[in-house]
Amino acid sequence: MSHPDDRAKFKAESDEYALQMGRDNALFEMSKNLVVAADKYKYSYLWTWLGVPIIQMPADIVAMQEVVWRSKPDVIVETGVARGGSLIFFASLLKLIGNGTVVGVDIDIRAHNRDTIVSHPMAERISLVEGSSVADNTLERVRSMIPEGASVMVVLDSDHSRDHVLAELRAYAPLVTRGQYLIVADTILGFLSRSETPTARSKIWHQGDEPLAALRQFMAESDDFELDHEMNGKLIMASSPNGYLRKRA
Repeated sequence: MSHPDDRAKFKAESDEYALQMGRDNALFEMSKNLVVAADKYKYSYLWTWLGVPIIQMPADIVAMQEVVWRSKPDVIVETGVARGGSLIFFASLLKLIGNGTVVGVDIDIRAHNRDTIVSHPMAERISLVEGSSVADNTLERVRSMIPEGASVMVVLDSDHSRDHVLAELRAYAPLVTRGQYLIVADTILGFLSRSETPTARSKIWHQGDEPLAALRQFMAESDDFELDHEMNGKLIMASSPNGYLRKRA
């Protein structure tokens, strides 16, 4: 029995549901409440990618996979290395695609985390840059690792204070190539009241001094990027809602 090719219809319906879900404020509020409740158990810290802690929520991991597969960047630059799981994640996707490298930037790459990364099977696709993500010499080193003509995606996941993220946005946005993504992590902080903000962290960022506040300021300054409403609409039970920007083609 033959069946009609419904792939285009399926995608169109999925995209429309994502947009509708993004407009469902009551559902987002329930999602936010669940994220806050799960943080009691450090939910985002419980996951690994190929054996390495990734410190992301499952919804964010799947979303990042979608945009990498969709845009197939030649280079992914990520600020904030932590334990290295996100770098391993991106490298494994690029290996599957068959092309691409990852540049990880952090002000303090601890020896045991560096060892985890450089000894991993995905290490050949990863370069590490230690230094402040917004320092001129750091940016110069990052630029030197991007081949001429390469398509570039950027993920900002380091210091989450408003001023630092805004400085990163201004510094790294020019590296993002047309049609590629600029992802701002942990925008969920901008939706949390003071009493809801996670406190079991080395640093605490309250509403107004966090990544979403920086993103909103950046979007007011720049016409080069647009929110991916379909992708952002899917981000419930996630740490980066409204954090997915795409550079206009």
